[in-house]
Amino acid sequence: MPAFPRTLLACVAVLSAAFSRAPACAQEVTVKIGTVRSISTVAILWAAEQGYFKEFGIKVVNENLDTAANSIALLAQNQLQIVEGGISAGYFNALEKNLPVTMVLDRVSSPLGHNLMLRPDLKDKIRKLRQLKGRTIATNGHGAVSTYEVGKLLETDGLTVNDVDIKVIPFTQYSVAFANKAIDAVIVIPPFTAQLLDGGHAVAFKDPDDLVKPHPLTIAVSMINTDWAKANQQVVRNYYLAYLRGIRDYCQAYHGGAVRQAMIDLSIRTGTETRPELLHKYPWPARSPNGGINIASMLDMQAWFVKSKMSSGELPAARLLDTSYVDYAVEKLGPWQLENTQSKLAGCR
Repeated sequence: MPAFPRTLLACVAVLSAAFSRAPACAQEVTVKIGTVRSISTVAILWAAEQGYFKEFGIKVVNENLDTAANSIALLAQNQLQIVEGGISAGYFNALEKNLPVTMVLDRVSSPLGHNLMLRPDLKDKIRKLRQLKGRTIATNGHGAVSTYEVGKLLETDGLTVNDVDIKVIPFTQYSVAFANKAIDAVIVIPPFTAQLLDGGHAVAFKDPDDLVKPHPLTIAVSMINTDWAKANQQVVRNYYLAYLRGIRDYCQAYHGGAVRQAMIDLSIRTGTETRPELLHKYPWPARSPNGGINIASMLDMQAWFVKSKMSSGELPAARLLDTSYVDYAVEKLGPWQLENTQSKLAGCR
């Protein structure tokens, strides 16, 4: 009797050993995602490097985005299967048009590490938010979550976004805009917050976590194309199961766990951040180790975009997100336990 080919024997071995993993002989599935650059992006990169996606036969291809606000069309057209970034007016408008998109999982939640920052020469001239009236404030996209943050901050001191000049500029151009005095203030996310501070390009002014309600804020999420998801249910479940493992590792690193230095090294290698000292010196954006989205925060964003005439119509929470994939991942992984129980940091809990 002829011997079985080694590849066939390998496939049989893998099939018998795996309970839900994709067999090594199965065809690899490519998932194209778009992410807005943030320290929190390293959770995906980490999951890929650790082989969490590969265990399920998934290959992740990542495309960097300036803002998620302008990428909803790419998601709806299935040019990207998953988009990660801020909750935007464009998302709510897409649902109003019944486009095939939905939120699935938290990407950044309080404490955010965001800051409304001032040009250094304005440090002693502007001490209250109301003094920004008539000034130019940069965000990374019209109708982006950053515009929501600016608007909500201004409203705590009697102003609205209509009282300032909102200018759309990519995060990477903020230092140049400050140097040219083209802007007076910006809303900034990590790692750009630390870069602007350390470079002397800006000074910290107001923290959205201190003033914006309801709290905690969920300001960035993972969104999927629902048509693609319906046709690939197990792939999507496995993707988020693998991804949540990476997120939990990120949360351990956030709290100073054993993988922190390795995750910092990965951030540097991939260009997510170029200066390791910033990752040691400044806090990282937090996220939920169970992927949970604060529904009250999400609904407030929808209401604010409608009030600001950037969106129309308010939909119930059940139309805004699908928790089934996160529920599946949490059930498979079980409860999350903090490794460094001495950590006093808020968030990632």
